[in-house]
Amino acid sequence: MQVGAGRLFLIAGPCVIESEAHARSIAEAVQRITSDLGVSYIFKASYDKANRTSVKSYRGPGLVEGTRILGRIAKDTGLPVLTDVHEPAHCEVAAEAVDVLQIPAFLCRQTDLLVAAGRTGRAVNIKKGQFVAPWDMSHGVEKVRSTGNERVILTERGSTFGYNNLVVDFRSLAVMRGLAPVVFDATHSVQQPSAADGVSGGQPEFIPLLARAAVAAGIDGLFVEVHDDPAHAKSDGANALDIKLLKPLLETLLAIRAASDQ
Repeated sequence: MQVGAGRLFLIAGPCVIESEAHARSIAEAVQRITSDLGVSYIFKASYDKANRTSVKSYRGPGLVEGTRILGRIAKDTGLPVLTDVHEPAHCEVAAEAVDVLQIPAFLCRQTDLLVAAGRTGRAVNIKKGQFVAPWDMSHGVEKVRSTGNERVILTERGSTFGYNNLVVDFRSLAVMRGLAPVVFDATHSVQQPSAADGVSGGQPEFIPLLARAAVAAGIDGLFVEVHDDPAHAKSDGANALDIKLLKPLLETLLAIRAASDQ
């Protein structure tokens, strides 16, 4: 799959692996949708959510079991797969199972993690920290590329705006696109961090609005966490997109992209 070649691609899946059966069902459902629409698709799920607000929150099945599940899904579906890595030591293990290593936003300045991810040779998606200016993401890109790995993607997911709120500066998409292919995270951008008594809240009703604006601004890819029952998701359900809404959203976004290309 070629990234940044003028066609919109999708990164989508549940925030965290809740079970092998659930992760597989989401991957296959989104694969059917994207196949019908001709959209390139990367399945996304995390084996560990190491930055949950509360110590009591569900984190996932862990590195060993999680990467086994992701590797099996990749093999059975033929889909490229993405997952988060939080520690340098996890990179080589995760790289054996997935195609893209994602650097969480809070860790986008962690040199050892970025270099370890780059050294695997896998594509590296760096999520822009909520506290980082878009032009300063050049340093993260440079850290990965210092390993000889040119396969870097940058993802915008909103910037901290006071307490428990994020705002998206759409200028950042153009700035970062000068550094690497750019993805817009439409679901974490509507998150309200740590705003709901130990978990994050969200405003998912604004996902389509922000996604439309980002596609019109010229992004390369869209990142959306989807779930079949967001109210009962084990992580980030408050800002997830109900999977029933994914196909009509993509149809609208593809129409915007086609109009923008004229």
